[in-house]
Amino acid sequence: MGLLDALSQMVPSSSLSEADVDHVTRNAPADALGSALAGAFRSDGTPPLGELVGQLFGNSNDQQRAGLLNQIIASMGPVAASALGGGVLGRILAPGAAQVTPGQASQLSPEDVQAVVNHAHETNPDLADALGSFYAQHSGLIKTLGGAALMMVVTHLKGRSSE
Repeated sequence: MGLLDALSQMVPSSSLSEADVDHVTRNAPADALGSALAGAFRSDGTPPLGELVGQLFGNSNDQQRAGLLNQIIASMGPVAASALGGGVLGRILAPGAAQVTPGQASQLSPEDVQAVVNHAHETNPDLADALGSFYAQHSGLIKTLGGAALMMVVTHLKGRSSE
C-alpha cells in the first residue's frame, strides 16, 4: 500500500495503530514529515509546542536530547539560548560553549525543556519548523506524541501528499 492510500484510510478513521504510525514515518519523505510535525506543533488542536517537545524530550535518549537542545541553540544563538527558561541552558552550558553534550542534556527534565521551548518560541516563531525537521530525523519518537498530535501529523501529511 502506498503512503497516500495509507494516509487516506487513517484520516477518516480517527484512530491510529502503532503499525500505522510506523508505516507513515518510514515512508514519508523527511521534509514532508518535518513540515507535518511543524504543522502539528502549531495547531490549536494539539497541546502547546513546549508541552509536546517536553514530552518528546522525556522519551528521548541522551544523544537525542542533546541534539534537540543544540537545535534550539542553533536557532537562537548560544547567548540568547542560555537565558531561556530562566537560564536553564545557561546552568548546563560551559562558559563560551555553543553545544550541549549528552551528559549535560541528561541533567534537564522535560519540564525544563518545556520552559526553554516556550520562551524560545516567543522569540522565534519559526522554531516549530526547526523542531519539526529535527524530529523528522528521529521518527521513532513521533509515536510517543499521543493521539491528537499524531492525527494532526497524519492529516498534514495527507494534505501535502494530495497536492
